[in-house]
Amino acid sequence: MIRKLLAFAAVLLVAFQVHAQAPAGRSLPDFAELAERQGQVVVNISTTQIQRNRQAQAIPFDENDPMAELFRRFMPRGLPGVPRESESRSLGSGFIISADGYILTNAHVVDGADEVTVRLNDKREFRARIIGADKRTDVALIKIEASGLPVARLGSPDRLRVGEWVAAIGSPFGFENSVTAGIVSAKGRSLPQENYVPFIQTDVAINPGNSGGPLFNMSGEVVGINSQIYSRSGGYMGLSFAIPIDVAMDIQNQLRASGKVSRGRMGVVIQEVTKELAESFGLDKPHGAIVNSVEKGGPAEQAGIEAGDVVLRFDGKVISSSADLPRIVAATRPGTRVSVQLWRKSSLREVHLTVGEVQEEKVQAPRQGRGQRSEQQANRLGLVVSELTPEQRRQLGVAGGLLVEDLRGNVARADLRPGDVILALINRGVTTEVRSVEQFNKLLSSFGRGANVTLLVRRGELQTFITIKGISD
Repeated sequence: MIRKLLAFAAVLLVAFQVHAQAPAGRSLPDFAELAERQGQVVVNISTTQIQRNRQAQAIPFDENDPMAELFRRFMPRGLPGVPRESESRSLGSGFIISADGYILTNAHVVDGADEVTVRLNDKREFRARIIGADKRTDVALIKIEASGLPVARLGSPDRLRVGEWVAAIGSPFGFENSVTAGIVSAKGRSLPQENYVPFIQTDVAINPGNSGGPLFNMSGEVVGINSQIYSRSGGYMGLSFAIPIDVAMDIQNQLRASGKVSRGRMGVVIQEVTKELAESFGLDKPHGAIVNSVEKGGPAEQAGIEAGDVVLRFDGKVISSSADLPRIVAATRPGTRVSVQLWRKSSLREVHLTVGEVQEEKVQAPRQGRGQRSEQQANRLGLVVSELTPEQRRQLGVAGGLLVEDLRGNVARADLRPGDVILALINRGVTTEVRSVEQFNKLLSSFGRGANVTLLVRRGELQTFITIKGISD
């Protein structure tokens, strides 16, 4: 019996050891080979910018002039008001994409530089010239005069998975060839004021000096360019963002060919589709981009696109959120004729559009100041509205609409503002133009308690859709 117990205990001990050792081998990848093989394609970039200030010129005399020593003693800061030149230096990273010396980095690394110096892994230094830089995507292409250089292997960001291990090699704070590692936290991340890049989000440690360096997958392929971090301190806080390498290579191809980047445009103002807006427009789920207004004479108007349309596909590409549309349109060459799938009045439609050239897509209309309060009675939405005068309709170029004079109760927390003009009401895919106070209030009376209502609102020169939740009795 004792022998059996001892044998059973031995089996359990072996099983425990195997179980304890297996996860460690699987969860801790070895980055040593990646760093050794791919580190040679990473470069350190230092830039110098000559700045003129109005402080002083250190010594306005020749060094051999007897007055020079006197000047140094009594006026060490120079003569007031006499301009002098000073140098501003900065550091960044980059990586080699061709054996003859083309290098990718960030636009902000070389922005305003008078001199760019590239230091290779083997300690050789070269003066580089800037081929071109695109601030909108933060991609720059520079060139050194060299040959037979090691070249980075490029991977596919599309095949990159959330949770996958990745590594960065760069020069944080000037410490060359520093390797940091982490995982992919998210893909296709949109950042404020960054309409053209679907960023790769990681938790790889990125600090000043890493900018422009490569982000590698575990196969040693470059999948992105480290561009920026989210930080409240100026240093790494766990959120880093990289430009997908396919986006960067498209930009560098254009920079190499012409020194500039051409982008497509539709000529529309768009808005995100929220859950409430999707319900109002009769969509099965929140997706696509709502067209708030259409530029007169622009590509969208010529294609027959109207305010209130929801763009679901552009050139066959699905628009999951409004942030997708500017990126996809911008990546389309001007002059290209594409198909656009729309959701209009609860049905699918398809139009064909010839893409225009370079004009930023706009988003939600800016808010304006409040008007004067009114003592008139509010309707079911808590709105005090009035009909537009003929002169107001003429100035706005509209056939109808109601002027919002005041907001009462819970509706005061909505995005409506006094001075807005309500042009239409949308519910379950049905759009009704608003022409009078009586008609508007009658429409509202037909909805049940707690219903959500979406309004098409004119604000200044722009239009926007605003959903008001929960109609009261």
